[in-house]
Order: sequence, then C-alpha cells, then structure tokens
Amino acid sequence: MTNKERFEGIHFKHNLYEQEARKRWGDQPVDEVNIRLKNMTDGEQKDLSDKWTAMFNKFALLINQSPKSPDVQTAIKEWFDFLNENFGEYSFDAFYGLGQLYIEDKRFTKNIDQYGEGLAKLMSDAITIYIDHQKKGGTH
Repeated sequence: MTNKERFEGIHFKHNLYEQEARKRWGDQPVDEVNIRLKNMTDGEQKDLSDKWTAMFNKFALLINQSPKSPDVQTAIKEWFDFLNENFGEYSFDAFYGLGQLYIEDKRFTKNIDQYGEGLAKLMSDAITIYIDHQKKGGTH
C-alpha cells in the first residue's frame, strides 16, 4: 500500500470519526475543528495532510523501540503539539482518551497499523507514559 493510499493524507471534508468525537468530547470542539478545516485552502489542507502522513511515517520508524524511549517520547510530544496546533486544544485527559481510542476502536487501530503492525499500541502506550510524566511535573 502506498503512502497516498494509506490515508490519502486524511480526508478533511468528510470525517468518518466525527460522530464518535461528538459523543466523546461534545459538539463545540468538533464544530471548531470543522470550521477551521473548512476555512483552509486546498493547499493548506494538502500541507496538513502531508504533515499528518510524515508524523505517522516517523512513528513507523520507531516501531521497535520502547514507548519509554526518548525518541518515542519526543515523537509523542510532537504529535501532541501537532494536534493542538491544528485540531483545537487537547487537554492531557483528551490526549490520553485519544490514545485509548487507538487500541479500543478497531477503525483507529487498522488505520494506524497500516504504517506498521503494532504502531497503534506503541502510540497508545507512549501517550500514557507521556501524560503520566507531564502530570507529575515533567518538562519533556
């Protein structure tokens, strides 16, 4: 499967997970993200899609590392920052919940694991470690 086929980046105009997001986090944050995405030009959406794909490709290179490793933890912080910069404010609790979705919701697992078998679990575990560290006053 080519990178283009994996997510086609992501389809910003039709989000298959919107109903789940509304159920978990409410209408307001979902509406805010939809407005932000709707106001992007096609070029901006392609840029965002390319960054999204690059992030997952980076995680795929780390798949054999421990979720505690500095490289994986740096990548998770970058993912947290990327989500906050592009998709609204993610609290630590919301980010933790997203990490749980990666392994509890088979749609997420399937999409993420296209980049490498077990990647969804690695990311979920790394998110849990990252959040625990941050809540204890970590500076990573």
